Amino acid sequence: MDPYDVLEINRNATDEEIKKAYREKAKKYHPDNYKGNPLADLAGEKMKTINEAYDEIQKERASGSYNNFSPNSKFSRIRELISGKRFSEAEIMLEGVEKNERGAEWHYLMGLILTEKGWHFEARQHFETACGAEPDNREYRDAFNYIKNKSENFYADSNQTYGYGGNKKPGCSGCDICTGLLCADCLCECCGGDLIRCC
Repeated sequence: MDPYDVLEINRNATDEEIKKAYREKAKKYHPDNYKGNPLADLAGEKMKTINEAYDEIQKERASGSYNNFSPNSKFSRIRELISGKRFSEAEIMLEGVEKNERGAEWHYLMGLILTEKGWHFEARQHFETACGAEPDNREYRDAFNYIKNKSENFYADSNQTYGYGGNKKPGCSGCDICTGLLCADCLCECCGGDLIRCC
């Protein structure tokens, strides 16, 4: 069930409107109001559903991936697959869309799939394209801001230093790979071979 329907709010509701709707529902169905009442179990179940819906909305908004299910959207089935975490099926369906029909929503949905794969650079490009096509769309803008912050934090973390010597965090850069190959080549030549034969 759509968590927005549970709280009886619009998908474009502000965070404050969501909190207000949650508080009103929680106040109405809180189990303390039904002590000794035959409807106590029913109220408890309703409260559980309300809590789950609120938590789901908060998680979706925090990740920038909340989905706008529109029955008129030609991508509604793909959105359902993404929401159900069936990313491979969703990607196959997206790839099947004709190139001339790949608008803002297509790029946004592809960005969600790439984010799930951990391909943040590619996802950011798709979200940026979606925002460029529809700059007023909050869903696309939130997703772009989320991935932008995530990628900036990643690069900031990778450049941080630690320890007394100020050495960089352990990792493997392009320079590290080249240096490693040069060393391996030198060792192989010392042993009378070459890198290709040794490896």
